[in-house]
Amino acid sequence: MPGEPAAPSASIAAALRRERERSGVSLTELAARAGVAESTLLELEAGSGNPSVETLWAIGVALGVPFSRLVEPTADDFRVIRAGQGPRVGSEQADFTGTLLSAGTSQARRDIYLIELEPGAVREADGHTPHSVEHVVVAAGRLRVGPETGVVDLGPGDYATFAGDTPHRYEALVAGTFAVLVMEHP
Repeated sequence: MPGEPAAPSASIAAALRRERERSGVSLTELAARAGVAESTLLELEAGSGNPSVETLWAIGVALGVPFSRLVEPTADDFRVIRAGQGPRVGSEQADFTGTLLSAGTSQARRDIYLIELEPGAVREADGHTPHSVEHVVVAAGRLRVGPETGVVDLGPGDYATFAGDTPHRYEALVAGTFAVLVMEHP
């Protein structure tokens, strides 16, 4: 998968401001809820920050919105996302990049991501919004995935599903690992 992850700064800035204002939360209160520095939120709302997956998940949980609502660009009637393009967000913990392919709507509360991982550090994910469910299909490589209570090793074409609202992990076992992740939200 080519290139470094490029954060969709302008989309994140607009979405973060919109969702924070919609929920009636101040920057100070959101920072406390999400465990993120207020200065980080100021940078993100100004479009100058480069947030990690962990930071955006924490903000989404604190606002009670799916991660996708913070990163999805304006919807078009017809959209193509070429390999290596799209709104990519990296992790602070591991060589892990998530690319939002499609966000759910109020009628279809699911988001679709392409995740790219490399061996080394493990991506430890906190629980997401209550009752969320993750579905993972490995496209290439080998992936160790699942809740802390039990992980499984997957290869190309293998599928796993688990509760997304409890701590879980993603770990690439070989170089060039990537998978499709579908997040269901209640």
